[in-house]
Amino acid sequence: MTAHAPLIADVGSPDAPAAAIATGVTGSIDALASDAAGLLDRALQPGPYDRLDWLTLTAQHIAPHQPPVTISARSGPHAVWLPLRDAGAGRARSFASWYTLAYAPIASPGCPADTRTALLAAIARRLRRHFGAITLWPLEPADSAALAAAFRSAGWLALTRVEAAHWVADTTGLDFDAYWARRGSKLRNTVRRRAKAHPVETRIYTRFDAAAWAAYEAVYAGSWKPQEGSPAFLRAYAEQEGAAGTLRLGIALRDGRPVAAQFWTVEHGVATIHKLAHLESERGQSPGTLLSYAMFRHVLDQDRPALIDYGNGDEAYKAEWMDRRDERHRLRLFNPLSASGAWAGAGTLARAALNRVRA
Repeated sequence: MTAHAPLIADVGSPDAPAAAIATGVTGSIDALASDAAGLLDRALQPGPYDRLDWLTLTAQHIAPHQPPVTISARSGPHAVWLPLRDAGAGRARSFASWYTLAYAPIASPGCPADTRTALLAAIARRLRRHFGAITLWPLEPADSAALAAAFRSAGWLALTRVEAAHWVADTTGLDFDAYWARRGSKLRNTVRRRAKAHPVETRIYTRFDAAAWAAYEAVYAGSWKPQEGSPAFLRAYAEQEGAAGTLRLGIALRDGRPVAAQFWTVEHGVATIHKLAHLESERGQSPGTLLSYAMFRHVLDQDRPALIDYGNGDEAYKAEWMDRRDERHRLRLFNPLSASGAWAGAGTLARAALNRVRA
């Protein structure tokens, strides 16, 4: 794969815009930055996972041995990018990690829906030259459906499955008291009892603070959570968001000792809970629940988001704080014109049929 292949004209579908569609490939983050020319910057991309800075951190810290490969398609002033990771042997996967809560094709600001559809189909056609099998995750259902339709139109086999639960709370117009009144009595009573019996001091940082981050890391190391996948990535992201003013880092202390920690960001009306942990030795005292109470109060009263995103995963405690359980999807794509894609697709279909028979 070349570092920055030239754009090549691609004939669109019958419903494509009149302007010709050009597709291209970039093989590095620097080449992608040059190709996007600022269109993937924070000021123009509201979603954190669609930005060049997120992709840069992912490339640096998550899988440097799997080079980024981004397919782009353009029509007039509009563009769509699909960042992938070359996994070798004719396979690719979304340029994402366990820190990515939602992956999707990235469109230039103001790209019309019909143009985006045509550009996705052009990307799918271009990818037949490069890969036999592609796995994309974690996808919102609408993005999964749009991608599946685009790739099927280009001759790919597309198989979708539910990858994870995704919990959110709709908080438009709510301050904390209004939000709290909607929570169940079990949660409200737990907070009241624990605050009386095992009070904690809470501190919430809106700028990166090295001592507070050290406290977060100490809590995480002493928690029930598995080893952090990439501490360097997470710290770099916290520093970046602290500089941007979106960081909300909460620390709960008992007798001066950090016992719980949470890492949130808030921007464009969405509060996202990225990470949380408490010391395993403190489980019976519920310091994480008390810190959540403080974090929700601060964010709802100070930032007034329209949505709170509790991330991917179906942990039981999320249902107490959230309103709605959504889904994230995994999309598996197979190119039948590729030997590896045809073989992998046939095997996947055979296993799915066998599982249905067993069920």
